[in-house]
Amino acid sequence: MADELHGKRIAILAADGVERVELEQPRQALQDAGATTVLLSLHDGEIKARENDLDEAGTFSVDALVKSASADEYDALLLPGGTVNPDQLRMDADAVGFVRDIMVADKPVAAICHGPWTLVEAGVAKGRTLTSYPSIRTDLRNAGANVVDEEVARDGNLITSRSPEDLPAFNAAMVELFSQEK
Repeated sequence: MADELHGKRIAILAADGVERVELEQPRQALQDAGATTVLLSLHDGEIKARENDLDEAGTFSVDALVKSASADEYDALLLPGGTVNPDQLRMDADAVGFVRDIMVADKPVAAICHGPWTLVEAGVAKGRTLTSYPSIRTDLRNAGANVVDEEVARDGNLITSRSPEDLPAFNAAMVELFSQEK
């Protein structure tokens, strides 16, 4: 697992309120597999992380702004969760457009916990088999997704997971998906 993502440039899209472990552990798995990761956000500087949505959990340095990003620059996309993070992303036209562009380009996407909320806003959940944190499953169903309660759900170029407890399986599935050549 040391080099299967060598040469891949992976976007991580997150905002204030991101669940720390859902950004930190997947990013480390990607980097351990040889990928270059770029943290995109709505504002420059740092974003504030949370633990269990409620407790402050430090910050992450932003590498670039999503409003200046193009899907063509990246090989894949990671959408971490936390309740506040995707709620902010789905209210930002640049973030929603970036997610839509990545999905339309059929690039691999991995979303965990509340991360699929942004997929709903981008209009790309309909007809897809997804899982998520239980509290947003109705939103996914209402958007036309087939919702399952599984550790990892894979539908073509898209994988989703339910919560931080699924991170080991999510990270392995994400690295596998992102390593596949088109």
